Amino acid sequence: MHKIDIETYDLAGTRNLVEIRHKYPPENQRRALGEFLRAHRERVAPETLGLAAGTRRRTPGLRREEAAQLCGLSVTWYTWIEQGRDVSISPSTLARLARGLRMSRAERVYLFELAGKLDPEWASDILEDIPLPVLACVDAIDAPAYVLDRYWTARRWNAKAKRLFAGWLDRDGMPNLLRFVFLSSEARTLICGWEERAHRVAAEFRAATTGHVDDPALHRLVDELHRESADFARFWDAQAVLKREGGERTFNHPCGGFLCFRQISLTMANWPDFRLTMLLAQD
Repeated sequence: MHKIDIETYDLAGTRNLVEIRHKYPPENQRRALGEFLRAHRERVAPETLGLAAGTRRRTPGLRREEAAQLCGLSVTWYTWIEQGRDVSISPSTLARLARGLRMSRAERVYLFELAGKLDPEWASDILEDIPLPVLACVDAIDAPAYVLDRYWTARRWNAKAKRLFAGWLDRDGMPNLLRFVFLSSEARTLICGWEERAHRVAAEFRAATTGHVDDPALHRLVDELHRESADFARFWDAQAVLKREGGERTFNHPCGGFLCFRQISLTMANWPDFRLTMLLAQD
């Protein structure tokens, strides 16, 4: 069976979908999807779903007709999917498969990756609280570090990040990176090459929110920025799309003078709505 590293997800999902289609011919994708479904079905204990285990089962786990019934699909259609036949599988069908077979979050993500589809659940998820291990991780990092949520609002940052990002992370509440970049005069002074960086921030945010196009809070944020910042409106309307990457970041700090860092950004495998960013000092 083909192997995919499911810990390298991007919120937008675009890059991964392109890669999987390039890496696997369609027939191989269908076969890999079928193998995964069959293996998962055979691991599910019938009694955990309220089904009688029985004494005459010739195969482990669920029967195909039982899996089809749990997922709200016809037995024929479910069988064709398991067999890797050339059938069109919609995101809603994949969601029924994930729910009916009681897949974990990681398994659901893997299922949608194999099918080359975006998960509609991404647009309706309630943004969760940051888990305690993530909070501890940020506090333990010996460099400026912070965590952004789906809307690029800072949800956690350490003391060094607070000192570095004057006008953003030294404020009360949960400060938003986009509001800081486009609505704060302090950002234009702090960030070297503000025009280029701001253009890239808008393009990266567009890419990062591809999976949340139906999120009302996201639309309110974009509308606010579009209304309040002519620069954001100009960059956003350009429809540029860029993957959020690290690289050199330079600042004109009001107390520290010229500062140079190497930015590292990491997507969290178990919490895809959050992204950890660190800035490592450069000579």
